[in-house]
Amino acid sequence: MDPEIQGNQHPDYAGELVEIIKSNISPMALKEKVMDYHENDIAEAMDRLSPEDRGKLYRILDSETLANIFEYTENISTYLGEISVKKKIAVLSDLETDKATEYLKSLPKGERTTLIEFLDDDAKHDIALLASFDEDEIGSIMSTNYIEIRTGSSIKDAMKELIEQAAENDNIQTIYVVDSNGLFYGAIDLKDLIRAREGSTIDSIVSTSYPYVYAHELIDDTMNKLKDYAEDSIPVLDSTNKLLGVITSQDMVEVIDDSMKDDYAKFASLGDMEDLNETVTQSLRKRLPWLTILLFLGMLVSTVVGLFDKVAAQITVLISFQSLVLGMTGNSGTQSLAVTIRVLTDENLTAKDKLRLMWKETRIGLGDGAILGLTSFLVIGLYIYFFKDHNALYAFSISGCTGIALLVSMTMSTAMGTIIPIFFKRIHVDPAVASGPLITTVNDLVAVVTYYGLAWLLLIKMLGFGA
Repeated sequence: MDPEIQGNQHPDYAGELVEIIKSNISPMALKEKVMDYHENDIAEAMDRLSPEDRGKLYRILDSETLANIFEYTENISTYLGEISVKKKIAVLSDLETDKATEYLKSLPKGERTTLIEFLDDDAKHDIALLASFDEDEIGSIMSTNYIEIRTGSSIKDAMKELIEQAAENDNIQTIYVVDSNGLFYGAIDLKDLIRAREGSTIDSIVSTSYPYVYAHELIDDTMNKLKDYAEDSIPVLDSTNKLLGVITSQDMVEVIDDSMKDDYAKFASLGDMEDLNETVTQSLRKRLPWLTILLFLGMLVSTVVGLFDKVAAQITVLISFQSLVLGMTGNSGTQSLAVTIRVLTDENLTAKDKLRLMWKETRIGLGDGAILGLTSFLVIGLYIYFFKDHNALYAFSISGCTGIALLVSMTMSTAMGTIIPIFFKRIHVDPAVASGPLITTVNDLVAVVTYYGLAWLLLIKMLGFGA
């Protein structure tokens, strides 16, 4: 391998860890070597190990280290199921509250109650707090890992408080300031606290215009607002403005990533994103409902096609280009839909903006349809003339009908690709759902009716072909 290419490749730390863990070195030597790597690399290595090999890590690593590693994996349930109950309780107490809460919610009620009972008081309180919010509310994903200092504190006292709280909370980049009643007052950047004069108070360096959110706000609505800020964490308040927790930048990335996966699943007409751990039965339950709906909607389209069977029987060459018209109509509608759903994530979108979007997408569909329709007119006409042994009038009449059908159907499908999700959004239904059966069926119906309707009108009634 070229040394320059090899040097640009990212080292496979996880692979190195797998080899180390599978070796027969002593537990103490193994721990020293493993601790030289980042928790993210250890988590990746764990995914490649057998339960027996992972058992080596469970025995040599303390609960706090395991909790830090589990923060970087999506297989927490699997790994926690492989360790003893005593160590599981210790890990859950050290785990970020949102992760621990998510895991506990996945357990049967009896097991969940037992584990919570043995957690330390702080962990119990934090988990109960997060569990009190619905899954779609900001409070359900916030972290209680933050530094809190009272207003009026001197710089010296603030530094002392920071050091004491940092033993339990490692989110120290931003320090939050509250008054004597716990009401949120503002935030201080760590570097500003370090640079501050010892004789002054924190009130002189606190930012009172720091962004914040409320715990009962919906995640989808709030993320659109938070992504505009470059802060490492955002405070979460209750309805009385008391500080409850924070949303970290990592939380934001995870939520946006989950949202993208969820939208992708909806684009595929799935209720939720599937994963490798699901059984065949679980996947069938997710897929069959929408596929059943699509089956009947497909029958509707087939019925409409059947209404034009006499047109197809008289001019059989039309069947050759049916899939072309349906495919291009569907493609243009899907493009418009994707653009519209992305634009609709902006909660500040006005009615005027939506009308402007509809008008723009319709014009784009008209332009695309005109260009592709003209191209089809020329290419299909020449194809029929040279390869199907028809005269020029017949050949270019068929291609002209196909071109006009493309123009009309693509214009209408791009309009529908904008109107339907806007309508769904208006009635408070996730617009991504519109990408499933409804928009597909509408596009197919538009294409079929346009194509064969024009063929019946132009080719049979006006030009007398197929008579």
